[in-house]
Amino acid sequence: MSPVLRNALVRASRQSATTALGYRAASTHAISNPTLANIEKRWEGMPMQEQAELWMALRDRMKENWAELTLQEKKAAYFVAFGPHGPRALDPPGEGSKVALYTAIGLGFSLLLFAGIRSFAKPPPHTMTKEWQEATNEYLKAQKSDPLTGLASEGYSGKGHVQSPPAKA
Repeated sequence: MSPVLRNALVRASRQSATTALGYRAASTHAISNPTLANIEKRWEGMPMQEQAELWMALRDRMKENWAELTLQEKKAAYFVAFGPHGPRALDPPGEGSKVALYTAIGLGFSLLLFAGIRSFAKPPPHTMTKEWQEATNEYLKAQKSDPLTGLASEGYSGKGHVQSPPAKA
């Protein structure tokens, strides 16, 4: 069978299937009360297919006049659309304390790791003393380094490279 003929047959079968099924007609009768009863407690345990069918039935009912909806249907539609299930589900009890505990454990571990690494670190280099940094400032002024905005500029009032406390004797 040629690909052109096969594609034509596939297209024709799809068109006839969709026209035979037609469009889903909106339901004009109310959904039964036992179906909607206690939906808030049953929703999570329902199979996905049943949830989808119930939602489609509610959606079809909502396409009609809302005054014709029963109170049970309105409550069910609101719950399905905005209720605390799926991603909007409430956190289990104790979830906040568990998060706080794990955060405190992680913070404590990171502080211990920082202290351990810091205790084995070498001392700061000799260039990190206030005297060395002041000497660097004087050297840069003598070299007229960055004469527009830096140390060598007129009226400069910043600290320059000084950022450390004086050296310990």
